[in-house]
Amino acid sequence: MYKLYSDAAIKPQSHQCGIGILIVHKQEQLQIKKQCKAKDNHVGEFKACIEALKDLQHHLRHSGKIPRNVTVLYYTDSSILSDSINKQYAKHYQKYIDQIIELESHFAFVLTKWIPDNQNMGAHELAFQALHSS
Repeated sequence: MYKLYSDAAIKPQSHQCGIGILIVHKQEQLQIKKQCKAKDNHVGEFKACIEALKDLQHHLRHSGKIPRNVTVLYYTDSSILSDSINKQYAKHYQKYIDQIIELESHFAFVLTKWIPDNQNMGAHELAFQALHSS
């Protein structure tokens, strides 16, 4: 089982977005930080989820593992993201939900769980580092 965490940080005036991703398996942790453009923090959170699932898939294949055999616990501090994934619907963000559903289909099972900000500090710090490294 893999634990996957993501978070986004945004500069609204420039639409710069930092993404932080943590992939945790057994005692190993992979930290990833990226940048993208996002019109608001909600879009940033959806994009962070998409990037996290893509990065996990890439990491597994690079490690010789088959994503189809892997169960993923995905954690986010965004309630709109968590609710939208679990409902498989988001009025204003459906194109992102459709991408997430497609990416999740490559794994055996993905369980999405909302967590409070203070339990997502690793991904949060990575997102801020990515945002401020531009």
